[in-house]
Amino acid sequence: MDLNFTPEEQEFRVAVRSFIDSNLPLDIASKVRNGSCLGKDDFVRWQKILHRQGWGATMWPKQFGGAGWSAVQLYIFDEECSAAGAPMQLPFGPKMVAPVIMAYGNRSQQERFLPRIVSGEDWWCQGYSEPEAGSDLASLRTKAERQGDYYIVNGQKAWTTYGHYADWIFCLVRTSNEGRQQAGISFLLIDMKTPGITVRPVIMIDGGHEINEVWFDNVKVPVENLVGEENKGWTYAKFLLGHERTDIARVGRSKAALKRLKQLAHREFANGRPLIEDQRFRDRIAQVELELMALEITNMRVLLADGKKHAPGPEASILKIKGSEIEQMLTELMMLGLGHYSLPRSFEALDAGARRQSADADYAAPLSGNYFNCRKVSIYGGSNEIQRNIIAQMILGL
Repeated sequence: MDLNFTPEEQEFRVAVRSFIDSNLPLDIASKVRNGSCLGKDDFVRWQKILHRQGWGATMWPKQFGGAGWSAVQLYIFDEECSAAGAPMQLPFGPKMVAPVIMAYGNRSQQERFLPRIVSGEDWWCQGYSEPEAGSDLASLRTKAERQGDYYIVNGQKAWTTYGHYADWIFCLVRTSNEGRQQAGISFLLIDMKTPGITVRPVIMIDGGHEINEVWFDNVKVPVENLVGEENKGWTYAKFLLGHERTDIARVGRSKAALKRLKQLAHREFANGRPLIEDQRFRDRIAQVELELMALEITNMRVLLADGKKHAPGPEASILKIKGSEIEQMLTELMMLGLGHYSLPRSFEALDAGARRQSADADYAAPLSGNYFNCRKVSIYGGSNEIQRNIIAQMILGL
């Protein structure tokens, strides 16, 4: 693999950087860099800006309104966005449910949902995990019974990220109890405004509201919202998870975090020397940087291969494991690097601007929240233990 960018790709990078410099709202970039909470309006505003440029769905085929970029172009775009402090494009619509609709949905569903996803008009969330069905997703119990032209849905979904903002939820539901558990699951698209849906907040350890419980009480879902065939949802779910696990690599975000870590390590504190002068700390930075370089190369190989088949294969599990571990290592090193300055601070205080009158404290303010939040990345998208099983069985043949 040639890791050198071509002249055309270098020109593309310049164009992307120029666009971001001219169009990324300063208030949004400031929130990203300072670790402040982003609201729905922030994400939607950036999505609409990208959509006007034709970049709302960079890897979608042009026939569906996407930019049709190559894997290398996508990598460059993500890297430049991360470096500039642009918010992450939330994956649930553009990168998760949209590929399923493109591959398995009918033309009516494609024409109805895809334009509103890429434009930012519809916000999606994911209805997979349940209180007793997380990594063992096939044991899910949320039930959908066919009654004429509708499914009647009852049950509960857990850990629903940004469900309190969502217009729609894509759900795995049980439509049959016959045969293997995987054989009785279907893939439904459900309007969150439908009567019978209740969203209950789950407040995280750092005080933030990002995840939710979603309850379904006799919710009527039109049969036309079934994607593909009934009882074939497990196939579509595996297809979607391949895209999610690839996205979890987040190389650009980790490179931006590594740059911030190095800046932190060079800071001189009133009570001591810069941490970069500590050999043990310097060695840990070098270790995570080497692992990130290896992940970057592997990520590009997977993305290039993705263009030749329908979905990322089991190699996406490698990206999921290493991407989440590196993200956690970076947040841990930042916490260690600032010592008592990185003690937890509430979101309410940060958003109200109540930071301590100290450059060090101001710089450290979001770190504890990031650290706590990153504990989950080795669990969602299929826990890292599950990913190791996939690698052992499907790559190593054990």
